[in-house]
Amino acid sequence: MVPREHDVVVLMSRHTFGLQFHAPQVERLRALARVGDPIVLDELDSAEARRRLATADVLLTSWGAPALTVEHLDAAPRLRAVLHAAGSVRDLVPPEAWDRGIRVTTAAEENARPVAEFALAAIILAGKGVPAVAARAGATPRGWRLHDDLSNRGRTIGVVGFSRIGRRVTRLVQEVLEPGEVLVSDPTVTAEEVAAAGARLVGLPELLASADVVSLHAPALPSTRHLVGAAELALMRDGATLINTARGSLVDTAALERECVTGRLQALLDVTDPEPLPVGSPLMALPNVLITPHVAGSLGSEVRRMSDAALGELERFVRGEPPLSPVHREHLEVSA
Repeated sequence: MVPREHDVVVLMSRHTFGLQFHAPQVERLRALARVGDPIVLDELDSAEARRRLATADVLLTSWGAPALTVEHLDAAPRLRAVLHAAGSVRDLVPPEAWDRGIRVTTAAEENARPVAEFALAAIILAGKGVPAVAARAGATPRGWRLHDDLSNRGRTIGVVGFSRIGRRVTRLVQEVLEPGEVLVSDPTVTAEEVAAAGARLVGLPELLASADVVSLHAPALPSTRHLVGAAELALMRDGATLINTARGSLVDTAALERECVTGRLQALLDVTDPEPLPVGSPLMALPNVLITPHVAGSLGSEVRRMSDAALGELERFVRGEPPLSPVHREHLEVSA
């Protein structure tokens, strides 16, 4: 048994806590550290929050946690770790945390799993011509079965962004399907890294011009806004599919509308810009476009993978062991 020598402040919305911390997670947390009553805080500016910050060794955070400020760090002189039970810490942790030697970890790897699974499903649907096939199923229930293009075998799959999710998708496509080739475009990685994953690193124009299915997994940064715009969409093959499970801002929505209205391209979108799309958007009614309401990420029981990962990081912290999934300050410039 690990001695409970550390004070942990659980910082997230109460709704998030109810989703991520069921009885097994709460019991594990109480066995590892001292927690307050109530066990979860959703703000840091009350007198009670300030009192608990003063003795906090660890902040255990997730969705709904208020952004930390330098003033909050000053109010927590014992703070040594921020363990995030979700994905990005970009808008949560200030740069000064790293200056002070505070350990920062993320459960982004666990959140990557369902997104990659969803992306694989979307790639499979794209190969079968969904949603166009589904839209016409009632009219021609048998004719589609002999359609030469409705297949996932031998497809060229393009993965834009060799992120945690992009790497998982690259692996899953090769494990589950028989792709002709997997192409990757990402300016932050080397050809050797991509080749080790069984794929080939190419520039974005080559990927777009070559792929039957393009799956986006890049972060939302100023430099990636409208990464796929009118010029890029024009490079895509007739009948190709664009899949976006990353961020809506990666795609110029107006340009995508123009291409999809012609029927030249197919799109499967879990995220859009804006989100949700305005009433009357042509993308909502097109038979060659399938839109889901941002459901690729962790939902239901999947969210407890992230809390379990954060509790694993807490256990490593109290045992004096290095973190499994640290966030380094320099990573913020190229990560979600």
